[in-house]
Amino acid sequence: MTESDVYRQSLEVSWSLGPTTVYGTVVKPDGAGPLPGVVLVAGSGPTDRDWNSPLLPGSNGSGRLLAEALGRAGFASLRYDKRASGPHVRETIPLLIGAITMQSHVDELAGAVRTLAEQQGIRRERIFALGNSEGTLHALNYQVDHPGIPLAGLVLTGPPGRAVGAVTRSQLAAQAKSVPNGEHLLGLYDSAVARFLAGEPAAPDPSLPEGVRSLIAALESPFNLPFARELWTADAAAPLREVRVPVLIVIGKKDLQVDWQADGEPLQRAAAGRTDVSFLFPESANHVLKHEPRPREELGHGEAMNRYNAPEASLDPETVAAIAAWLDSRR
Repeated sequence: MTESDVYRQSLEVSWSLGPTTVYGTVVKPDGAGPLPGVVLVAGSGPTDRDWNSPLLPGSNGSGRLLAEALGRAGFASLRYDKRASGPHVRETIPLLIGAITMQSHVDELAGAVRTLAEQQGIRRERIFALGNSEGTLHALNYQVDHPGIPLAGLVLTGPPGRAVGAVTRSQLAAQAKSVPNGEHLLGLYDSAVARFLAGEPAAPDPSLPEGVRSLIAALESPFNLPFARELWTADAAAPLREVRVPVLIVIGKKDLQVDWQADGEPLQRAAAGRTDVSFLFPESANHVLKHEPRPREELGHGEAMNRYNAPEASLDPETVAAIAAWLDSRR
């Protein structure tokens, strides 16, 4: 079933940002307005408006599925392609070399919020953000930045409670346990990253696995700088302390990219004493909120990611219901 089968209005939108254009989709449910709205903020890498990525197989993205679920719950939504993703990426990439920063992602989100607010029948004062993974950082930074259109609340799914670099290292450390000489290789990785963060050539040791060397090469690619250095030390706990709107934090117990305990605990400490910050750790949700029935110990990191957008993968019902209920109580 397509969006046009379910909703009265599903329209393509765009807005200018510097020399580039950002493209997105607005979905409005049936029924009279004015409607509350949600801006969906995708996660890391070349992840598009539907939360698909050319780095992962499949096109059954959680972003599109969430927009449909939000529509059924009576919320309008806007989801957009980050400028380094989507069908226009080839024309945009040359304009972004050296220009991507944490602030540039906030600027993309600001345009999305403004564009949704300008749609007919949208309640400008009841617009929320629903971010995933890296997208949670941009949503938090937007709200902390004293925006012209403040968000009414934030839904943070899979947020890194630790620095992004620490989260990545923990994933590599888990994989190193099953590799001969894994601790030594992890030390070589640490040395390369330390050089990168110091502004020096990372010069990864040739004995590191190809995938790890590719990761380090991507970090210091001219296209990704200075963004990569900013991102590597960023976490969601610090800006969470400054946000003064209701927040729902969701980390599934089948999430292998962030951890509901290792990342959830620093976020809970940052929210200590706050009655407007809620936490949900659903039993069967993975990093992109898909339902994962298999035991966590049976999940391999790479294999689990490759199934994020599989045709048969569906959103976790418990998670979707909880998000919809939280938003509905604040409409």
